Amino acid sequence: MWILLAFIAVPLIEIGLFIQVGGVIGLWPTLAIVLATAVLGTSLVRTQGARAMEDLRASLAGLGDPTKPLAHGAMILFAGALLLTPGFFTDACGLLLLIPPVREAAMRALAKRVRVQGFTVGPGPAPRGPTDPGVIDGEFLEIDPDNAPPRGPSGWTRP
Repeated sequence: MWILLAFIAVPLIEIGLFIQVGGVIGLWPTLAIVLATAVLGTSLVRTQGARAMEDLRASLAGLGDPTKPLAHGAMILFAGALLLTPGFFTDACGLLLLIPPVREAAMRALAKRVRVQGFTVGPGPAPRGPTDPGVIDGEFLEIDPDNAPPRGPSGWTRP
């Protein structure tokens, strides 16, 4: 329900802002501002995205918890999408998401609503049962040769 409301409200807000700003400063300056925020936003997303990737690599190299760098990267990606979307409201939201303290606050707000099951670093689960090197675990289906379906060319060979 909230997503539907957002899909209705955001374009209405953008249209209203375009009319208000365009009425005050004119058409061409309004379009120039929209294009300038897209260019500025692209460069900011590129630099902050590179920093987020470095943080993620450092976290993975140190066998640390990568959830925080991944969340920052996802928010930077979302901010880039907002900045590339034409409009003043989406540009303002995108620019706010590029500010690290704002991202931290958004992560804290999301953490209250999201529950992470668990996270472990290291080898996978221990094998079950005895591990005899002579035993091969597998599944099979026995086919009765008298009732087997007729076999034709497999498709991999030519007759």
